[in-house]
Amino acid sequence: MNIESFSYFERYSERSLADLDECREMGTKVAGIYCVFAPSELIRAAGAVPVGLCGKKEAPIAEAEKVLPANLCPLIKSSYGYAASGACPFFAYSDFVVGETTCDGKKKMYEFLGRLKPLYLLNLPHTQTVPAARDFWRGELKRFAGFLSETTGVKLTDDRIREQIALYNRMRERLYNIVRLMSDPRIPLGGLEMMTVLESRGFVVDLESYIDRLGDFETELEAVLKAGALGLPLPHARVLLTGCPVGKGSEKVIRLIEELGATVVVMENCTGIKGIVTPVPEDGDPLTALADRYLDIPCSCMTPNTGRLQSISRLVEEFDIDAVVDLSWLYCHTYEVENGLIRELCETTLNLPYLHLATDYSTSDIEQLRTRIEAFLEIISV
Repeated sequence: MNIESFSYFERYSERSLADLDECREMGTKVAGIYCVFAPSELIRAAGAVPVGLCGKKEAPIAEAEKVLPANLCPLIKSSYGYAASGACPFFAYSDFVVGETTCDGKKKMYEFLGRLKPLYLLNLPHTQTVPAARDFWRGELKRFAGFLSETTGVKLTDDRIREQIALYNRMRERLYNIVRLMSDPRIPLGGLEMMTVLESRGFVVDLESYIDRLGDFETELEAVLKAGALGLPLPHARVLLTGCPVGKGSEKVIRLIEELGATVVVMENCTGIKGIVTPVPEDGDPLTALADRYLDIPCSCMTPNTGRLQSISRLVEEFDIDAVVDLSWLYCHTYEVENGLIRELCETTLNLPYLHLATDYSTSDIEQLRTRIEAFLEIISV
């Protein structure tokens, strides 16, 4: 990678630890978060800093299994294992943790996590289609705002919330502009590199500086593409990855796809574009705007989850996709159940090759996955 500004994002999480030291010295509260449903705008409006918590590597799982059952999603076990073992520095910096009731496994894990650190649990409705669900979710955000004010001593006014909504909309726009560059036939970045850039957004302390850096990266990418000095050789199979979240430590499927000659040009999952594709309306009541925007995230915890089908269909067209890979972590029941719907969409409606993979964080099945992905890519004509 010869893009100078990319180095800023490569070790971003480590760089942010110095900023968190400053937060501690200044008395700024830090909120540890796990999920895109946690409304970061409210946290910052209260004068606190939201930071993503660890949960994407296998090593801490053994510690978690002292308390949690083995037949639980690796993301949940890794998240708890990191906290229980003290191996996640961001958990150590957090004054409190924000949980959310996205799935049964996480809900029960939070009962144990709350023994390690003060925990605030957001109760998320499991449907987006019933008007009462939106009223309930807005009430949950209002309750959360009250907790934040009490914790930080900062009153959350509408103006403070709108200011943060505008900042986060700028960040989302910059990130998605960078992702859109992957629609260029030359494919300016590998999927692992794009994953690195997207993952950095979870560790931001100085949001305005981060937004500026995203702008620099976008400008540099555009300039190099225009000069014809960057891009992967053609033909190159263009893959959409959907399903469970991935990140450094749990990126083996992306790595295998790209080692075998294709590129993940867009990730539909929540560590990909789910959290950045839709802005929050900047007019009207800010709590209602936040509630509506966050509740519309197309997560498999929602019933029905038609938004995921719509999202995949739109991205297939926008990014000229050749094939779809659907990744489920073992024991993630909601995503496992949805794979039949995604297969039907891809093979029947979109006329695209589809591959479903169910795995965990271990490396024990690497060669089996390699064989399956290699056979799948051989059927793609580009």
